[in-house]
This record gives sequence, structure tokens and C-alpha cells, in this order.
Amino acid sequence: MRRLGKGKVDLRFEISDLRFRTSLKIIIVKQHWLSYCDLLMNPNNRIMQLFNFVLIAFSLLGCSPSPNTDSSTKRDVSAFHQEALAYCTVKGFNQDYYFLVDYATHSGKFRFWVFDFETNAVVDSGLVSHGACNVFEENANPEENVKTSNVPDSHCSSLGKYKVGSRDYSTWGVHIKYWLHGLESTNDNAVERVVVLHSWEAVGDEEIYPHHAALSWGCPAVSDDFMLRLDNRLQKQTKPTLLWIVKD
Repeated sequence: MRRLGKGKVDLRFEISDLRFRTSLKIIIVKQHWLSYCDLLMNPNNRIMQLFNFVLIAFSLLGCSPSPNTDSSTKRDVSAFHQEALAYCTVKGFNQDYYFLVDYATHSGKFRFWVFDFETNAVVDSGLVSHGACNVFEENANPEENVKTSNVPDSHCSSLGKYKVGSRDYSTWGVHIKYWLHGLESTNDNAVERVVVLHSWEAVGDEEIYPHHAALSWGCPAVSDDFMLRLDNRLQKQTKPTLLWIVKD
């Protein structure tokens, strides 16, 4: 700062001086920050070791199962595959693949599986609905509680083995349905009940867990795209195909 005369001050030096002091402070702060970073990055110092320990602890906490973890994904269904192949062999069914629907699996996850006997692997899968089962008895939580029945007009799903029958016109989805012939006492009313394999726009292509798939009136309804893939397989098959709906 420089005086120009009585009562006058040259502010140019004061401004320059202020800029210098500010720049100096910035340089000092920057040097301190770099030194702090160097300290943290030094693997031999205790601060860095403590910092790494805290990071690892938080990472482990983040990997803990959430309340929405679906234990049904760990369900072992390999025994069904073995029994299905034996059944198809004895009955003269299609021995290339079969359909397995597992109602023990959450409806928001893929639980309709196409299992290939030759490769011993699931080659396609999709969402599938189950019946509301609330006509003749109360079903307070039908999305979670998969009740089953073979009674006509019950809107329930029926467990057991089915023979996938003839292809027909459907008013639902992509307008394709396959008649299902129940092969056990738990599902032998399937034709009378018109429990068929068909598609429905309310059933999506992607898993939606923890949300649930739409409820049906007993039919194993799938998405339109999945139905087209199933239809493509079934039309190439000369032998009847097994559809097996299980829960326990």
C-alpha cells in the first residue's frame, strides 16, 4: 500500500498483497493435503491400517443377507429331473426335455423350467402364475400361500404330472393354448376345469422378486414371449411332453 498524498491511498499494492497472501495460503493448504494423502497411502502406518480395517468391516456388513433374501433359490430339484426321465422313458414320452413348475419358489422368480435331459441342464425358464384358490375357502394371502385343489371351479392350481396335449386357440395372450391332461388323482380334472397352458399379458418376462406374479384361476399362465418359445419346442415334438407341477 502506498500513500499518494494527504488522505489518499494507492490500493493497487494492497490488492496485490492480498492476492499474494491468498495464493500463499492455498499453496500451504495444498501441501498439507498432499502430505495427509501420502500419510494415508503409506501401507506401513497405523492410520492406514485402521482405515483399511474400517472399509473391510463395512464391506462385510454390506454383504450380509437382507430381509428380502429368497431362500427358495437354494432349493434342490435334481431329484425331480431324475424321476421325470424315468417316467418319460417308461411311458414313451418325449425324452429330450420336460417342463417343471415349482410352486415352492417365490412367484416373482423364474419357476417354470425347461429341463434338457441330454445336457442335464435348464435351457429355458420364465415366470408362471398360480391359482388364487379363494372360491370355496378363504385364502387371505394367495400370492404367498399357494393352495392347491382338484375341485372344479375352485380357481386352484393342481399338483402332479400332466401330459401336454393338443394345441388350440386361446382368447388369452398370443392366442395359443395347450390342453393339459392330468395323470394323477390330484389333477385328473384338468380338462373338465379347462386348466390349460397359455400366455397372459399380466405375466412379465423378467423376474420381479420380491413382488409377485399375477394370480390365475388355476392355469399355469406364462408371458407371451415365453409361450412362443414353448410353442416352438412343442410343435417340433412328435411324442407327448411331460409337465410336472410340484410344491413339496
